[in-house]
Amino acid sequence: MKVVRDPIDLPRTARAVAIGSFDGVHLGHRRVLDTAFETGLPVAVLTFDPHPRVLLGQPVELLTTLERKVELLAEYGVEEIVVLRFDSELAAMTPREFTLRHLNPLGAQIVVAGPDFRFGHGRAGDLDMLREEGLLTRLVEPVPGVSSTAIRNALHEGDVIGAAALLGHPYELDGRVVPGLARGARLGFPTANLAFAPHQLVPLDGIYAGLTEAHRAAVSIGVNIHFGGGERRVEVHLVDFSADLYGKRLVVELWQRLRGEQVFESDVALSEQIGRDVQAALEADRP
Repeated sequence: MKVVRDPIDLPRTARAVAIGSFDGVHLGHRRVLDTAFETGLPVAVLTFDPHPRVLLGQPVELLTTLERKVELLAEYGVEEIVVLRFDSELAAMTPREFTLRHLNPLGAQIVVAGPDFRFGHGRAGDLDMLREEGLLTRLVEPVPGVSSTAIRNALHEGDVIGAAALLGHPYELDGRVVPGLARGARLGFPTANLAFAPHQLVPLDGIYAGLTEAHRAAVSIGVNIHFGGGERRVEVHLVDFSADLYGKRLVVELWQRLRGEQVFESDVALSEQIGRDVQAALEADRP
């Protein structure tokens, strides 16, 4: 699998090019990829970083980091990915400029995208304009009910099972382990505290069952109201795991929301509940 920042870094050959943000690599995106694969041509994905909404100053909650998006695309069978820097120059390109600078060097024969694909100044460019530039195009209709917005709405409600049904895979938190307050260790359940890149969506506060590093996990998202509240944190207890994780990247699958945050009558009562959460995590099914 090759990942480049400029189309000229790939050898020019006839290709089908799938274009889009591919945030989350959900079922709708997979339909776009399937359509590209069905052309019989080698497939390259052309995607953007940062997300276009960031440049436009619009709020955005990302379902995947760039690193994880690339990994998910590769797992689905994509062998070539072009990550274009989305800046003011790219946003202002005419369809002809976009074709000459980013599609022709790839040898694009067929361009595949969903109905929301737009590019250029004022988002005026679309597949019809690329067709006028002499390219074959395939417009892929959305999967009913599947959209990044619907997935975000489910996650805001803590419905990770519903989100997984739209994604085609469990929702994941992708972060790096940083020092925490060590409260979990004092309670007998050490945790890895995760820090995230800007704009990543973290679901509704609560306790979740999940998986990371091939170990079942109980995941706490919230402000630790039992200890008086404070900074919002994501703390991951890996079951039957004892290695040092500081500085390591963790991708954590969220399988099920077990409960909301609670205040307990004592630390002992909290520890007992965490034990029940861990058992529930061991019994949870992957959505």
